[in-house]
Amino acid sequence: MNDKSPQKEATRKRSLGELGELFAIKALVDNKFDKIRNLNDDHFNEAFADLKCEKNEKKYVISVKARNKFQKNGKLNSRYNLGSNAYQKAKIAEAKYHAKAYWMAIQFDKNFFSIYFGSLSELNGSKAIPVNKCEKGQLGSILVNNQCHYFDFEFYTN
Repeated sequence: MNDKSPQKEATRKRSLGELGELFAIKALVDNKFDKIRNLNDDHFNEAFADLKCEKNEKKYVISVKARNKFQKNGKLNSRYNLGSNAYQKAKIAEAKYHAKAYWMAIQFDKNFFSIYFGSLSELNGSKAIPVNKCEKGQLGSILVNNQCHYFDFEFYTN
């Protein structure tokens, strides 16, 4: 039996997404990206992208996907869906911001988090980020690996 109401579950997911965006911004700063902007501050639910930034004169629009590392059944949450029409939305964002589409997958568990980063083109048309491949270093790059987050994570768990 699920003890979480639909409203509480929606709040939990939205809060986890917002937390993920904050962690994403911190990881970008730590990895020497600049001109970082949360696009949701200007237009909530921007097509594809949550963040815009630059590094070495290259422009990025980034879709941030934050999820619990494990599913309710205890198995690894190995694929993070990009959402409907992600590739079409990415093309719109790329044209609007004169940038390349990238993704960040943020994996949280009770005490730790990891952040993976890669280009949309690396996914070869897949509609999900295979986080299990990111963990193994087979896809994208690892910006943060299994670092303690110091949050009381009870609210965010499945």
